[in-house]
Formats: sequence, structure tokens, C-alpha cells
Amino acid sequence: MEENRHPLEVRDLYLRFGGLKALDGVSFHVKDGEILSIIGPNGAGKTCLMNCISGFYKPQQGEIVFEGKQITRMPPYKIAKLGISRTFQNIELYTGLSSLDNLMAARHIHMKRGALSACLFFGLTRREEIEHRKVVEDIIDLLELEPIRKKLVALLPYGQRKRVELGRALAAEPRLILLDEPMTGMNVEEKEDMARFVLDISELKGIPIILVEHDMEVVMDISDRVMVLDFGHKLLEGLPQDVKDNPEVIRAYLGAGEEEEE
Repeated sequence: MEENRHPLEVRDLYLRFGGLKALDGVSFHVKDGEILSIIGPNGAGKTCLMNCISGFYKPQQGEIVFEGKQITRMPPYKIAKLGISRTFQNIELYTGLSSLDNLMAARHIHMKRGALSACLFFGLTRREEIEHRKVVEDIIDLLELEPIRKKLVALLPYGQRKRVELGRALAAEPRLILLDEPMTGMNVEEKEDMARFVLDISELKGIPIILVEHDMEVVMDISDRVMVLDFGHKLLEGLPQDVKDNPEVIRAYLGAGEEEEE
């Protein structure tokens, strides 16, 4: 079936806030195991698109199909259970908990035992806890979180918080990850580390990733494909180098064109 050809299909999506068109007929797909980056100027609709996919916004028209299942107006918790996890522009962590506890919190969608069993903590509940711990420990190793595993998130520097949030998204064992500006506010070294972790997740786990990011150098280095949004509509989609050299993309970012006409 056509719906099953790609993990995610977005078809002719429209999102309006009053008279403002945040998304204007956007269509695209995500392939198995790829990193698809979405770029565009501020206000282009990138985060609105991520919010539609994760269920926070409900588009007025269009379809979002994940692994053959219609999710367009599904609530966020159900979309998370289906296997879509995300990070946010503004970090959304439990600041009063440790890095380890934040990762464990993401395991709740996979927990089968009730509150009473958890309080007694023996038998099947204990074995389930061990399995959850194993998943989290693998993520701690992958993202090099061992030095901060027991530290309160509130006390961590910004770059490390971003890494914990990536770990929490991964702890849900997703089949699609949405990364909304994961490198914003980082220094050069932190960006290099985050780019390496994103590539590791893609290559080692084969999870398709949608990345929204303003750093064009990072985007061009790690993306398999790039989609450009401009004022809510799709301007272009293609290979990184083709997008980078496209005159329309250059005009959208740099405002070129008026000088050329004079």
C-alpha cells in the first residue's frame, strides 16, 4: 500500500491561526533510517509542523500518516505510544530530578505493572524494572552521560541539559524522533558532540530523524535530505548540496534579489 511505503507521510497540511497561515499545503515523507532536516527563516512554520506531527496542534486540513496509521488528530500521548518522540526548543525536563531519573521517566509508556506492584517491588515488577534500567544504561553509555547521571538537571549547564533531553527522547524506544533545534545556544564543541550523537543514533539504531536546525553547517554535514519552508509553504526539498546552492533558498535566507534587479 502507498501508506506503508515510508514511516511518515505528511499530505497537504494546512494550519491557520486566525488569518495567519502557519502551514500552507505542506507535503513530504520520511524514509527509513534517514535524517531529514527542515530549515527556513524564523516564522517559516518549522516548529508548527513538528507540533502537528506530535499532536500538540491540530491542522485544519491534510493528513499525517505514521506507519500506515492515521494520526492527524490523535492526542500527543497516543502518538508517543505509537513510537514518535521529540525534543523541544525550550528544554522540557524534570529539573528537580537527576539525569537518570529523567531518562527513567520516559520509560513509563512501556511499563506494564500497576502502582501496587511497584510499591511491593518483587517478582515480575522487579524484572521489569531491571529491563527498563538496561535500556537507560545503554543510552547513558551512548550519549556519554555517566559523569552527570546522578546530578540534578537544574544544576547542569545548558548543553548537558540538551543532551539529557535527547536521551529522554531515545529512552521511549521511538521509531521516529523529532529534534526541534537541539543545538541552539550551544558552543562549537557542544554542537560537534550533539551532531555526533545524532549520527550515532541514526547509524547504530536506524531510527529516522526529523531535525529542525538553524546551523546550516551542521545541517549540510549530517542530513540525508533537506526540506526548506518559507512562510508556511514548502520552497524546496532535496539533497543538502542541491538545497544549499539553490538561488531561491539563498534569497529566502539572505534576502538577495532586490539588489540583483537594480
